[in-house]
Amino acid sequence: MPKASDIKKNAAIEYNGKVVIVRDIERSVPQGRAGGSLYRMRMYDVVTGGKIDETFKADEMLNFADLSRRPSMFSYIDGEEYVFMDNEDYTPYNLNKDSIEEEILFINEETQGLQVIIVDGTPVGVDLPSSVELEIVETDPSIKGGSATARTKPAILSTGLTVQVPEHISVGDKIKVNTEERKFMGRADK
Repeated sequence: MPKASDIKKNAAIEYNGKVVIVRDIERSVPQGRAGGSLYRMRMYDVVTGGKIDETFKADEMLNFADLSRRPSMFSYIDGEEYVFMDNEDYTPYNLNKDSIEEEILFINEETQGLQVIIVDGTPVGVDLPSSVELEIVETDPSIKGGSATARTKPAILSTGLTVQVPEHISVGDKIKVNTEERKFMGRADK
């Protein structure tokens, strides 16, 4: 049984008899409390999709839910559903656009290393790789010698995500993006 301080984003836990996925965690340390970190978690019920906001003390014990992760790839969009295909047995997993709206900014047909999170046989979310390669579709013109400075400019990527990139990067370049921090990591290997 993990403590609240050990829980990470996208973990599945049992809460009030329900299985929930932790989507966001904020740690705070209120003044005047001896060693009392608080963890505010935004969770979603895997069955109903209902949102739950709860705050736990750092040493509060929680239960992990029965969860599996299947290596998958993005296949296609069907209305409001994103369809992923299992890499091993080709099982299709349908996920509602709203349940993975943060993750779809990093997903295209070429994204490698995706995992679909499955709880009790139902797909509930997507685990992203630590970095993805995306193409720049809109940014200011590149500046010669721009790599000598540390200045950046906004760039819109093929999935709609906007990140800051160095001035020497231009439209059509493929770049690596850190999925956790939403930051430019460098040019993609050709």
